[in-house]
Amino acid sequence: MRQMKDRFAKAALDQIPKILTLQDRNPHSPTYGCFDRNFWQYKIIDFPSGMSQEFVWPLALVYDMPLPENPYYQQPAVKAWVEAGILYAAKSAHPDGSCDDYFPFERAGGAAAFSLLACLESYRLLKLNSDTALKFFETRADWLAHHQESGRLTNHQALIVLCLELASRLLNTDKWQTAIAQRLEQVLAWQNPEGWFQEYEGCDPGYHTLTISCLARVYELNQSSVLKAAIAKGVILASHFVHPDGSYGGEYTSRNTYNYFPHGFELVGRWLPEALSLNDRFLQGLAQGLGACYADDHIVGHHTWNYLLAWKDFVEDRPPTKPAQLGRVWLPEARLLVDQREDTKLYLALNKGGAFKIFRDGRLIMSDTQFSLQVREGGKLKNAVGHLVGPYQYDVQDDLITIEGSLGWAKQKQMTPLNLMILRVVMLSVGRFFPNLIRKLLQKLLITGKTEAPFRFQRQLRWQNHAWHIRDQLSADSWDSVMTAGLGGDQTSIYVVMSRTFQPAQLQPWQDLTPQVRQLKPGQPLILERQL
Repeated sequence: MRQMKDRFAKAALDQIPKILTLQDRNPHSPTYGCFDRNFWQYKIIDFPSGMSQEFVWPLALVYDMPLPENPYYQQPAVKAWVEAGILYAAKSAHPDGSCDDYFPFERAGGAAAFSLLACLESYRLLKLNSDTALKFFETRADWLAHHQESGRLTNHQALIVLCLELASRLLNTDKWQTAIAQRLEQVLAWQNPEGWFQEYEGCDPGYHTLTISCLARVYELNQSSVLKAAIAKGVILASHFVHPDGSYGGEYTSRNTYNYFPHGFELVGRWLPEALSLNDRFLQGLAQGLGACYADDHIVGHHTWNYLLAWKDFVEDRPPTKPAQLGRVWLPEARLLVDQREDTKLYLALNKGGAFKIFRDGRLIMSDTQFSLQVREGGKLKNAVGHLVGPYQYDVQDDLITIEGSLGWAKQKQMTPLNLMILRVVMLSVGRFFPNLIRKLLQKLLITGKTEAPFRFQRQLRWQNHAWHIRDQLSADSWDSVMTAGLGGDQTSIYVVMSRTFQPAQLQPWQDLTPQVRQLKPGQPLILERQL
């Protein structure tokens, strides 16, 4: 049991040198405490990302916790760096307490909530004493209490509830109680009856685990039967997406993430022992190196602090690991299907053109993110894909599943010097007064919605002779504009911060279909048949 628990500690400790490298640790530097190395060291951006100050929390935890082989435990320098990080978060914030993440005057709700949560918990944990920090906490909490961002991201709302609860206790005030109640009511309203919490266009099991982690903490602080029931329903939903090999989530989900935040399941496991089985199964995959890599300059902190908290609150007295549910789990509103037959398990996204993962004998045998074409159109090379969230037609029967619809144009917008100049000018002038409008426009451009491409597909999955048989058909009036074609296992085409991380299953090779397309005559469909 101790060995299982320590896997969380090792995975987290491995990231601490990187986090320290990201921080300006020079007390005489004007950016002392800043964790955005692109800003203070490379000087290639003109403002620091407020999200990066979240990295104080992993440092505070390794300072405070007697983890195995922990060289940072009770090191005075680490404590000083944590305090410097908190004070820099205060120094770099806007006067109203908000902060930016990806462009100036963005006033990003997620960055403000993540970093405030980290600063509050680090301040409390290390018993710091700073009027500057306390004033900053109050100002930022005030801003979060009244801020509503565009888009439905339930994990952000749950984070804000937790921040306001913790700030209320640290500052000994009840002025945010109405905001807490209203925001929590919003979170619960965004939980689908199937158990999942809304993330933009649907169900993302990865961000779902972060929401559960936050709500489990909120429940500890302010228990209610309604919240307890919502958490329990969310745990059941999450249990369906721990794969047979211990990996979790992927490109068949609404936001394409492999996120897995284990801390909430340890907390919930104290009163719902079945929750512990999720972590047990995930730890088996982590031991085999199947966890996704989040060692990115912007996102390395999220999983690091959550793994450390999972180690700290690990439930030692655990029931036997509960196996995954057999049979079929069909979530018609999420449009996700999980189908266990004999030694084979299928995870299928009917809202993403039939993107799927199939496991056999406990290991992944295929990941498929639908057709992808490079198309020459109007002198430009565009990408038509079948994995965008869209209104596809589908028919789900016992042994035959059919999905059909149109490919969509992938979102491949890149920044150019001109685009960056325009964004800066807008944000430094009128945009600073309407950051949510700018955010909404960028979400539409980079994340939500689908523009149809002139290619239609039909995908059939048939269970026959103890195996899944896949038949794909792709139709077009003409193939002349198609430069290359293929099928990949890990393609995504929307902007999601926590997606496109490396996971070992992505070593599956690309299947090049260009030779087959070259042989097609006008109006003749491309047909591909596979038996798995």
